[in-house]
Amino acid sequence: MTKTLISRRAALQRVALAGAAGLAAPSIATAAGETTTWKIQTSWPGGAGLQIFKDWCATIVEKTGGELAFNPFGANDVVGDFQLFDAVKNGVLDAVNPFTIYAQGIIPAATFLTSYPLALRNPHEWDVFYYGLGGLEIAREMYAKQGMHFVGPVHHGPNIIHSKVPIRSIDDFRGRKMRMPGGMVAEVFTEIGAETTVLPGSEIFPALEKGTIDVADYVGPAVNYSLGFSQVTKYISMGPPGFMSLYQPVDLMDITVGMDAWNKLSPQMRQFVEMETHVYSDMHHAAIQKADQEAWAKFEADGTEVTRLSQDDVELMTEVAVPIWFKYANRDKDSARVFKIQLDYMMSGSLGYVTQEQIEGLQLDL
Repeated sequence: MTKTLISRRAALQRVALAGAAGLAAPSIATAAGETTTWKIQTSWPGGAGLQIFKDWCATIVEKTGGELAFNPFGANDVVGDFQLFDAVKNGVLDAVNPFTIYAQGIIPAATFLTSYPLALRNPHEWDVFYYGLGGLEIAREMYAKQGMHFVGPVHHGPNIIHSKVPIRSIDDFRGRKMRMPGGMVAEVFTEIGAETTVLPGSEIFPALEKGTIDVADYVGPAVNYSLGFSQVTKYISMGPPGFMSLYQPVDLMDITVGMDAWNKLSPQMRQFVEMETHVYSDMHHAAIQKADQEAWAKFEADGTEVTRLSQDDVELMTEVAVPIWFKYANRDKDSARVFKIQLDYMMSGSLGYVTQEQIEGLQLDL
């Protein structure tokens, strides 16, 4: 091979490597070489969820060539879970990775930006809503009114219920003191007879341990095992096979940024954060599911019994849930328009979760 050919090949290799680097880091560094560091707090109090979050945050500075870095904090490290949005609006935190349902206190329509009882049941259905049916644009519009930028959803998995007593039908929830995240989910369980209370994730274990509550919903097996739930409960209640959770089958988190912090980024870096949120969602979801498979064996070894609700229970809970959907959707115009998108999708030939008969007599105030 001649020297000319060797030199040409080497030059092409350099061009290819430069192009790959450009894709990985859309903006290499600021003119002054300074790094913008975001304080970002998650709702994960520990376990696999917190570790996955911290591992992801550690990759940002290298991916951006030093232009942006994430300084991660776990639940309650800077502020309490229910103070996350005030903190990000006031600049105490630059960004947050909360459970999206926590935003319903300031944005009523956030109830429909995450999983709710008997509604969209698989992660890809939520991706269709956000990235195909206009959900992302509506979310960003609503969050902007609150001085925040909703970057995008983050998947992790279904929520499950831990209990000190066996739950073999929805009748067994009657009279039970039960932790719920609030909102529509809590109202559905109140309607079937549970005595619900709202607690952040970090307070569930001590409440179960003290007997303040005897049933608690939280996230999935891996995180719940690491938080010690098998030490203070004997049972896990889920839906029929293939339907782990009737009430939050696709619990969602998100990445939300304070508007001031967001506006200080270059357009290229904003695009990077948006793309990286997709990466984190995929990685986070898969890693949580892998950890869940390992956790089931640990629960079994600890003597935890898994009980499942029946298809009859699904139908009975649907009868309870559908009118409550409409009640929450009619709280304001944003809630109604978000829910209408999802309702049309659920009633379409693609899903068929809801029939015309089930919504007969119910009106949506658009």
